[in-house]
Amino acid sequence: MVDIKITDNILSITECLTLAEDLSSGGIATFIGTVRNVTKNKKVVRLEYECYQAMAVKEIRKIVDQAISRFSVRNIVVHHRTGILFPGDAAVVIVVSDGHRDAVFEACRYVIDTIKQTVPIWKKEIFEDGEEWVSAHP
Repeated sequence: MVDIKITDNILSITECLTLAEDLSSGGIATFIGTVRNVTKNKKVVRLEYECYQAMAVKEIRKIVDQAISRFSVRNIVVHHRTGILFPGDAAVVIVVSDGHRDAVFEACRYVIDTIKQTVPIWKKEIFEDGEEWVSAHP
């Protein structure tokens, strides 16, 4: 089971866990990326996420398919926010479930690391004294 969503709505961690639920799975790994209130000793006021949605979903699907193949896991959920987020908000939720803990941990880490490296999702950090684009990908 694979579920990928990019949305400007608040992410539901409960929904992501429910989607990945599988009674034959003995392990569930999650990664929840949240907005920090300080970056490089600067106070973060908010983040603004933008993406090329059609391409981002396609690229996330490739990453998920690679993780399923590489780590032999069955269920992966990836939900990512766009729009304006504030400190404490969840920006991304990844849930991987399967029968073995090592595989779900490794797959979860692979998915978030590869998303950050390759998916066209851009983040602008707004500070009290300016702003900066970060994580710009092709």
